Amino acid sequence: MTCLLAVDVGNTNTVLGVFRGSDLVNHFRIETNAGRTSDELAVLVRSLLELQGFAWGSLDAGIVSSVVPPAVFPIQRFFKQYLGAPALVVGPGIKTGMPILYENPREVGADRIVNAVAAFETYHSGCIIVDFGTATTWDVVTPRGEYLGGAIAPGIQISAEALYSHAAKLPRVEIHRPGKVIGRNTVSSMQSGLLYGYAGMVDALVTRIRAEVDFPAKCLATGGLARLLASESSTIETTDELLTLKGLKILYDRNVGGGHPS
Repeated sequence: MTCLLAVDVGNTNTVLGVFRGSDLVNHFRIETNAGRTSDELAVLVRSLLELQGFAWGSLDAGIVSSVVPPAVFPIQRFFKQYLGAPALVVGPGIKTGMPILYENPREVGADRIVNAVAAFETYHSGCIIVDFGTATTWDVVTPRGEYLGGAIAPGIQISAEALYSHAAKLPRVEIHRPGKVIGRNTVSSMQSGLLYGYAGMVDALVTRIRAEVDFPAKCLATGGLARLLASESSTIETTDELLTLKGLKILYDRNVGGGHPS
């Protein structure tokens, strides 16, 4: 039985998942650091796995998606040195089973394609995937399983940091539900604007996307803040914080494991 390490490198965080067969048995989130060496990665990954009682030596395959190109080389070196073989890297030439209708398909971030593949494989219908990462992205998949395109906006953490950096009297705040829209102090006012403002932006864009396409589109959310934002959204129907890892497993199977593209 294949034991697969799936790695999704984002601008802020890197998410790792271990699949034993078809089951996701462990997952971890670490800070993305493109300067981290392959040896440092080995120490970190092994420590995380052993904390969960997982046998390091049982890993025998890997797949990587990355929106941080400099991070790919040390990760590949880590796979070659410590797991004995290079990982499959999501990029041009990989079999996705999904036509990309973008004007230039190479411009689409690997994570967006992975999410789209996972969403369509799960629902087999038109979908809108909202990913709350460093950037907030909306990705649209047609009922025929085509990647149509989407929208990109600054992520909620970027906006919070911009307020702190560019407004002299505003503090750093935690992204947290303040309870009321009308804040009675600076922190709760900022939390209100960030949380409820972003939920409103999500709903507005989903509504506009649905008006622009000629098919019903199920809206799902992923990313570290998906559950918090979804609780304040009227258009997000479900959340799956592990959607990208599941998509990586699907792509591994289609390219290496003998799976059949949908």
